[in-house]
Amino acid sequence: MDVVLTLNPTPAEEKAVLDGLIAFNEAKGGPIGYQPMAILLKDETGAIQGGMVGRVVYDWLFIELLHLPESARGEGLGTRLMTQAEDFARARGLAGVWLDTYHFQAPGFYEKLGYKVFGTLEGHPVGGRRFFLEKRFTPLSNAN
Repeated sequence: MDVVLTLNPTPAEEKAVLDGLIAFNEAKGGPIGYQPMAILLKDETGAIQGGMVGRVVYDWLFIELLHLPESARGEGLGTRLMTQAEDFARARGLAGVWLDTYHFQAPGFYEKLGYKVFGTLEGHPVGGRRFFLEKRFTPLSNAN
């Protein structure tokens, strides 16, 4: 097999890798329940101005992206997005929500919503930090 670096992979290229990973994980860990999801902020014309993008994997919701336009910050929309994401996760019986954020983004916002830091990547970006946060809905259980 050839090993080929590809910048800006196509959706089909990403899907080929994802499909292989899901098949492997399901063979080893059981049904993964993979489900992409989004909660979008739309203006009066229907144009997307921001929102959040995530995915269910096994029994957790991972929030991959969250963005609010500057003009919409401080109006409670971020809290509404997070509340709706958490409601979605709880309705599906998921164990919790996890995400990551940089030191210059919103770690304090997530902590105010009850998220706890479970990991930190120092020096990413250089001179900064990347935080990994979780909010559990169910108690931690022992892995088999």
